[in-house]
Amino acid sequence: MEKRNRQVKKLRVAVIGCGRIFSVYEGAFLKLADEMELVLAMDKEISRAQAAAAGRPGCIASDRVGILEFKDILNRVKPDLIHILLPHFLHGRYGMAAMECGVHVLTEKPVTITLSEADELIAVQKKTGMQLGVIFQNRYINGVQRVRRLIESGELGTVKGAFSTLNWFRPPSYYECDWKGKWETEGGGVIIDQAIHSIDLVRYMTGLEAVKIMGHTARRVLTGIEVEDEADAAIWLDNGAVYSFYACNYFTTNSPIRVEISCENGAAVLTHDLMEISWKDGRREEILPDADGSGRGESYWGSCHYTQISQCYHALMEGRPMPWAPEDAKKTLAIVQGIYESARIQGAVDPRGTVEL
Repeated sequence: MEKRNRQVKKLRVAVIGCGRIFSVYEGAFLKLADEMELVLAMDKEISRAQAAAAGRPGCIASDRVGILEFKDILNRVKPDLIHILLPHFLHGRYGMAAMECGVHVLTEKPVTITLSEADELIAVQKKTGMQLGVIFQNRYINGVQRVRRLIESGELGTVKGAFSTLNWFRPPSYYECDWKGKWETEGGGVIIDQAIHSIDLVRYMTGLEAVKIMGHTARRVLTGIEVEDEADAAIWLDNGAVYSFYACNYFTTNSPIRVEISCENGAAVLTHDLMEISWKDGRREEILPDADGSGRGESYWGSCHYTQISQCYHALMEGRPMPWAPEDAKKTLAIVQGIYESARIQGAVDPRGTVEL
């Protein structure tokens, strides 16, 4: 299959999965209308595909989403890139199929639900030469970018520790669909679906990797699901610092997430998308988010999807790699899986191989 790596004036974009999260992408598409055109919208429910395609001349709406049908329509429509907004367990399967058709892929998190399938997906990416990106939009929060630079430059000094907490609300009705709340299809609960972003932010800001995990999971309130509704872990980073992790999704509301990085020369605290930096010499910084977010979708999704999507589009149009190799997304998944494995064996694991210590 011909690889569509060529530089293009306007990117031909496809999307599969036009459910709740699509509203965020729709906002980005409107802002990027001079750089892209949506040529294909796919969903198992034709009404959702048609709604996504509405008002976009020439955009095809399709509910023919079986793998063979999916590959057939990609070969006919020939998009440059496809956004995969499907249930977790389908990210790898459809990502591989798209790249085998010569189409670049930008998928929602997680990259896959197992490390072995992530390896398969990455192998297909290398074999085909296509690009594969994973959405971790919160990396683009202004304050997160600032703290990453301060740690990279050494200004904040050595990372001494990290902490994150997520206390959100997911009612039983949230899980009344054909894939949420099940190990086989969602891959887990509050960790892989919600708190994966907090884990990724600690990795991204510190530049450190996890080397040991002692984790615990429980299903305490949402007893009608298979997966966890609460989790905590001690995560040792490769410089010896410990990252303290906590998450639950049975609180009464979606409380702002909190991520704190404690360093030799100061501390950085992210609350939702507001970053506060307190230096040990008395200086204080407050980094506000941009005011031009899309304003679409749930507030807890943040407003940075547009930024990551835009950067990926520009990279493809200019013949550059998209930000963040898929191997990077796999490292975040390895911590998620490490917490699950540690909880299962009730002991410590090394997430670099998810092996018992």
